[in-house]
Amino acid sequence: MIQFLLNQELQQEHNLDPNLTVLNYLRDHQGKTGTKEGCASGDCGACTVVTAELDTDHNKLTYRSINSCLAFVATLHGKQLITIEDLHDKQNLHSTQQAMADCHGSQCGFCTPGFVMSLFALQKSSSHYDKGHTIEALSGNLCRCTGYRPIYQAAEQACNNKQDDQFDKMELNIIERLKKIQPQANTTLTNDKKSCFIPTSTQELADLYIQHPEAQLFAGGTDLALEVTQFHRPLMTTIYLGNIKEMQTVTISDDTITIGAATPLSQCYQALSQEYPDFGELLHRFASLQIRNQGTLGGNIANASPIGDAPPLLIALAAKIQLRQGNTSRTILLEEYFLDYKKTAQQPSEFIERILVPKKTVQKEIKKESGKNQKQAPSKIESQFKAYKISKRLDDDISAVCAAFNLTIEDEIITTARIAFGGMAAIPKRAHHCEQILINQTISSDVIEQACLALTKDFTPLNDFRASAEYRILCAQNLLRKYFIELAENSDQSSTYLATRVTAHV
Repeated sequence: MIQFLLNQELQQEHNLDPNLTVLNYLRDHQGKTGTKEGCASGDCGACTVVTAELDTDHNKLTYRSINSCLAFVATLHGKQLITIEDLHDKQNLHSTQQAMADCHGSQCGFCTPGFVMSLFALQKSSSHYDKGHTIEALSGNLCRCTGYRPIYQAAEQACNNKQDDQFDKMELNIIERLKKIQPQANTTLTNDKKSCFIPTSTQELADLYIQHPEAQLFAGGTDLALEVTQFHRPLMTTIYLGNIKEMQTVTISDDTITIGAATPLSQCYQALSQEYPDFGELLHRFASLQIRNQGTLGGNIANASPIGDAPPLLIALAAKIQLRQGNTSRTILLEEYFLDYKKTAQQPSEFIERILVPKKTVQKEIKKESGKNQKQAPSKIESQFKAYKISKRLDDDISAVCAAFNLTIEDEIITTARIAFGGMAAIPKRAHHCEQILINQTISSDVIEQACLALTKDFTPLNDFRASAEYRILCAQNLLRKYFIELAENSDQSSTYLATRVTAHV
């Protein structure tokens, strides 16, 4: 049985199909048809709803917008679900609804409920209007009627004229009610021959996965749900990881960022972006906020897609993953995890428990002594990490090529190089030939062009509907050139490279 609040009403569901999405649960089981189905793949945002989750550390609610077409109903266990029908207070529209009406942000109205729910979540998480945050909040909602100007105006009105609503007034009550239905061990949702297990600890997960090695694991389910909504393939046994708090934490030590595999991407953002701004920029372009509120870093890795955005960056950063099978754990470099297309080093009943990301090397001066009292000039060591994504749309799109470069430069000499690409092979992969050309070299246009040529030895890309093989290779080479151009522009060293010109062959 699963338990959750549908607005203010407690729902106790004993016999639901675990493959049922929240969207279809609302429309077919609850008669709440305000939430629309547009694409059933997490692209249009018409199905956006909001969940309120209990933050036990701070005794408050966290509101998140999600795509109900990609969320299985089992993921609601222990949460509050808020839909477009729940916003009005008696005869009064909610301030987000009123703002959309006042600013003429709706025409045909099909997408409007999704926009309003995204605005509702934005309002709950904001103290004032910020256009950047608004663009991010609405990046997963598509409108072809009014354009976005009136919708941004509605967001400005809703965020700058924020007033207590019925959700603010009921927050303490909702917190207490959610505490009473917090997930417990051995929770299962079963219907016919389909089962979804909902563990609350890594030990329970490890035991369940040993008992059910055929089970498919999911936390956000943003990719797995497509098996049901797009390919109409039933999932017989699943295990939901979203209620395992141990796997939803981000901890930072002196040398490592440790991320639980079931941590939503939106929660990974702060730690990764502070350490690696380019990683943060890529996460901004990683699908939509609704997807990032559901999808996880562990899922992006375990999916083993050759075009997954995070793995190339993590490989370039020499990230590791901790795998667990029963009571046994092992840690491997992420690059060793991918073997072939959709084939990984993961053993039966083994799962990714956490991701370990090394922190960057801070620029520092190392004094070298020569003899007793004589000192040489300090040695300059720089760790330079950058990442790039080539896609047809800037936001919310699959990459044709994703590149990550991580070089260490000491006294103008490249001492280490880790270069990884996605979209260039059957797996996210390092460019070993390219790296070897660069190591122990002074940066120059000749060296860069040799490294670009070496990329043709590292990769033989496929032709598909996203890009041709020739386009991908040319993009990869130009991204390498771009990296060194930006490196020179941002460097304060009198590098040899600064006196040269790199020609980007477009």
